[in-house]
Amino acid sequence: MGLLKTVRFAFQRVRGKPAMQCTHLDQIHDVTPSSTGCQQCLELGDTWVHLRMCMTDGQVGCCDSSQNKHASGHAREHAPEHQIVRSMEPDEDWLWCYADETLVQPPRPTGGAKTSGPG
Repeated sequence: MGLLKTVRFAFQRVRGKPAMQCTHLDQIHDVTPSSTGCQQCLELGDTWVHLRMCMTDGQVGCCDSSQNKHASGHAREHAPEHQIVRSMEPDEDWLWCYADETLVQPPRPTGGAKTSGPG
């Protein structure tokens, strides 16, 4: 994540609400993590800083603070779909939209979308 994105993210987390409305909420699905780590990093013999899970297909990738940035790469590769990720870190339940560069207020559960869970 670049400095501006990092500051924007931190500011939104402190405020507890997104700076703008995400336009990709329809991409949030009830998904299961594809793995317990960044599979691409494991195949390369690399490590990661934090993990993110794509809310469209459950793909688990490393964050932008990690060397390989697989989670955002997945979003770029599958754009305009696959734009929302959830933190896989313990005690974190936030979602981020890469396209809108904003925290996502998950829709209220209606039985179809998974909006929270173990980080």
